[in-house]
Amino acid sequence: MTAAFDSPLDTITLTGLRASGFHGVLEEERRNGQVFVIDVMVHLDLRAAADTDDLEQTVHYGALAEDVVAAVESDPVDLIETVAERVASVALAHASVKVVVVTIHKPSAPITVPFDDVAVTITRFADASPRTTIGFGKR
Repeated sequence: MTAAFDSPLDTITLTGLRASGFHGVLEEERRNGQVFVIDVMVHLDLRAAADTDDLEQTVHYGALAEDVVAAVESDPVDLIETVAERVASVALAHASVKVVVVTIHKPSAPITVPFDDVAVTITRFADASPRTTIGFGKR
C-alpha cells in the first residue's frame, strides 16, 4: 500500500472548543440549547511554514477556532452528524488542509441512563474521497 498523499502530513489539533447551540431532535434541545464540545484535527504539510516562519503557510489556529465555534453556533439542525459536516467544511476551506477529523461531543444529550459523553467523529478529505493504492504482482 502506498501513501495517499505526495508528502507526509503534519497535524494541528484543537481540543475542547466549546460552543452553545440549539441542535437536537427534541423540542427542549431547540428551546434551551446546550454546550457542545468540539475537537478538530487538521492534517497538512507544515514544512513551508517552518522553513519561512510565515503564518500564511499554515492554518491560523485562532481563526480556525473562531470559525468552528461560529459554525456550531449557527443554524440549528437535528443531528450532531450535520454539525460535524459543517465543521469539516469550515476546516477544509483552508487550502492547505488535506484531511480533517472532527469530533462533536454532546455531553448533555438527553439520555435516560448515566453516561459521560456522546460524540460523533468524522474524517473528511480535501479531494472528497480517501485514496488508497494497492499493488499486486511484479513490476
